[in-house]
Amino acid sequence: MSACPESVDILVLGGGGREHALCWKLKQSPRCGRLLCAPGNAGIAEVATCVALNANDPKAVVDFVAANGIALVVVGPEAPLVAGVADALRKAGVPVVGPSAAAAELEASKGFTKDLCAEHDIPTARFRRFASAADAHHYVAVHPLPVVVKADGLAGGKGVTVAESNEEGLAALAEIHGPVVVEQCLEGPEASLFILTDGETVRVLPTAQDHKRLRDGDEGPNTGGMGAISPSPRLTPALQAQAMERIVLPTLAAMKARGTPFQGFLYAGLMLTADGPMLIEYNVRLGDPEAQVLMLRLESDAVELMWAAATGSLAAVDPVWSKDAAVTVVMAAKGYPWRPVAGTVIDGLSAAEALGVRVFHAGTKRSEDGRLVAAGGRVLNITALGHDISEARALAYAAIRKIRWHGGHFRRDIGKTA
Repeated sequence: MSACPESVDILVLGGGGREHALCWKLKQSPRCGRLLCAPGNAGIAEVATCVALNANDPKAVVDFVAANGIALVVVGPEAPLVAGVADALRKAGVPVVGPSAAAAELEASKGFTKDLCAEHDIPTARFRRFASAADAHHYVAVHPLPVVVKADGLAGGKGVTVAESNEEGLAALAEIHGPVVVEQCLEGPEASLFILTDGETVRVLPTAQDHKRLRDGDEGPNTGGMGAISPSPRLTPALQAQAMERIVLPTLAAMKARGTPFQGFLYAGLMLTADGPMLIEYNVRLGDPEAQVLMLRLESDAVELMWAAATGSLAAVDPVWSKDAAVTVVMAAKGYPWRPVAGTVIDGLSAAEALGVRVFHAGTKRSEDGRLVAAGGRVLNITALGHDISEARALAYAAIRKIRWHGGHFRRDIGKTA
């Protein structure tokens, strides 16, 4: 345990909207020294120095940190965690926000998490695991509908199909290479619960709600997320307390008992069923795009918070959150989530931000002539604060009307039902 230094040189790993939101908030702290991001994107480059570094290579990250005097590393996406980057940094004595590779199994293997739930009586959907898609074929062919088919490993927030027919379930199986989890389909609204822990102290973050489906009305395929709101009106304080008591805290206790204590951000995707909250899945990181609305609502010092989480000092830091609501709307490239079209020109962001919103970049770069162009599936996150969800979403959509990008599309109903 140690007090946060007056100046901290920080490396953020990742290059999406979540990492832009993290960098933006870290940069606001008077304790933020040099801020580097690997690989970053065009928006992140406005607040941090983007560096070429393989974030999934533990040795490369440790060597870079040593060579550049980095005092704190914040890991955004899941892949570096599963690769053991946090383990290597801790072994080198570098404070890092993010779990060990063993603890990251909560996201890396859906089967691991389902088995842990079964062992510790953590409420989740009934399931069966299969070593391969071929092994699951007959089970999916006759399963009562709807049936949920999940790739067991990392899938970038995707890899899940809620099949309304057995044929659709079999088609989803055909796209999976590796182990499979097949689940009953839970009924109820979804909500996201986030915590930050240093391995002992747990801080519960404000609630949030992702919008996974591609099109309005929750139609179309699952995506990495087309928008988010915070707080979630669905996850009441009573339901949140129930989810912590029955799901999150037993999970943390189980991981500690296994000798793999969890440290970092943990996201619990919940289904609010008639029988109470049930676990859909864990992510071992801040969600994306939920991080965007959460960072906009964080009022206290982000560097102090991250330092405390990385050094076992979280008991001394209690983050302060805005009472305002936040909404983020994802603008994605045409063709997303299948074959997003890259290279289309984006303009009008200054006019959008002049309205008081924050545009976080998720997949952008600068062309050779300096223009901002799309370079990913999800490209922009238009994020706004308001006294309530209605005011925040109105401001976000007003800002979108200022953006000139013929290559993009977005949902028009983010937060509408809230």
